[in-house]
Amino acid sequence: MMSQTSLIKPVLKVCSLILLVFGLLMAVPLLMAIIYNTGNSRAFAGALGLTVTLAACGWLLSRSYRMNMLTPRQMFLITTSSWLLISLTGALPFLLIPGFCGFTDAVFESVSGLTTTGSTVLVGLDGMAHDILVWRSMLQWVGGLGVIGMAVAILPFLKVGGMRLFQTESSDWSDKTTRSGTMVTMIIYVYIVLTLLCAGAYMLDGMDSFHAVNHAMTTISTGGYSTSDSSFAQFADLPSHWIAIFFMILGAMPFTIYVHFIIKRHWQVFNDQQIRGFLLTLLVLSVIITLHLLSETDIDLAHALTYATFNLVSVITTTGFASGDYSQWGELAVAAFFFAMFIGGCSGSTSGGIKIFRFQLLFMMMQESIVRAVHPRAMIHRHYNKRPVDDSIVLSAVTFVFIMLISLVAITLLLALSGLDLTTSLTGAATALMNVGPGLGDIIGPAGNFSSLPDSSKWILSVGMLLGRLEFMTVILVLTPTYWKS
Repeated sequence: MMSQTSLIKPVLKVCSLILLVFGLLMAVPLLMAIIYNTGNSRAFAGALGLTVTLAACGWLLSRSYRMNMLTPRQMFLITTSSWLLISLTGALPFLLIPGFCGFTDAVFESVSGLTTTGSTVLVGLDGMAHDILVWRSMLQWVGGLGVIGMAVAILPFLKVGGMRLFQTESSDWSDKTTRSGTMVTMIIYVYIVLTLLCAGAYMLDGMDSFHAVNHAMTTISTGGYSTSDSSFAQFADLPSHWIAIFFMILGAMPFTIYVHFIIKRHWQVFNDQQIRGFLLTLLVLSVIITLHLLSETDIDLAHALTYATFNLVSVITTTGFASGDYSQWGELAVAAFFFAMFIGGCSGSTSGGIKIFRFQLLFMMMQESIVRAVHPRAMIHRHYNKRPVDDSIVLSAVTFVFIMLISLVAITLLLALSGLDLTTSLTGAATALMNVGPGLGDIIGPAGNFSSLPDSSKWILSVGMLLGRLEFMTVILVLTPTYWKS
């Protein structure tokens, strides 16, 4: 039996270390505030000091505990607590800048950033201080890295998420990537390299270094924060859109595949069932919307293909960039973008959503049900990527989708109760739970933002963003009375 002390102390110790690293990252915007003399240096210094002090207090309270192998029960609480803590401390710079925003808006912006959702309550981004814009981008970059680490190192042990499906059959691969956190370390290197490559590509296309670095961080993290109220529409040239498309897709791919490629040096690793399904989905939907734009507008093929592909990739990968108001493209486009919100990228990526592999598993179950209806005694062997899939993984996928639908209904009703119309309530709930960014409609659509929503709606959406980012079960289990019984 585990005592409450043995449950809390390791959680406190790990969360303190996470807070310490997170607080030290605030030195970057603090340095920028000093160099550019923006007047925000005191706010960032105060936020850094408070975060580090909180981390030190947690460490002192738990210093007597000797870290051993963490149990799943402890890992559930660490995951939920750490995301909640960094969401609150990430809001401190926004809150401490005099007259910048209130507590609700500060927390909403921080949660949206760290969960790589990309919904924003801030206006006037074009003229905003560089240190604030950099901190927003850093929130998403850190959040994206945290999502991958959680998917690869934590959720499989908790039997949540889909990474159990994507462990390769090679013992050599397993040996090289599981010892001493080698897998997570290599993923961090890949993440940094992809960010630098993305920034370099943007600069080669003509972006200045500030915009290139900011957008590289929010592209690879599939977050979608931009340096302008008009999002990616501030860049009129088409090549920049295709650079973003390419790196958004890379950010939505399983990062374990990149590590596998580094070790195996073989392109065959990309012949993955999940990746093929993901790319096929992007291709089919992009062609459909491109043809729709050509038939409904006088736009030329190059622009139709670019805008359709860019915005669809942005929504499906849950990045949230927008290059135009696609809610004005006709009813077919509106319907397509709404359902695209739920798709998501690959498991083990920075993207949110249901994820491609769950759709593939559910389709597999549908085929199995049809075969069993015709041949009740048929022996069916379920395989994914040529490896057997046990019932627990299928059950996990079904449970995820069911809880997601229940959460979607609940949050939609709560948002409607707070005074929002049906379109705003439904798409707001969807974009929060799937960590997409913009919703649909005049208020929170790609041409709007979340600033005009009542505070109660912002808190509901903040909870929804965390719930979706932590794959639902991680939060729900911690909130059950059974979890806290010794």
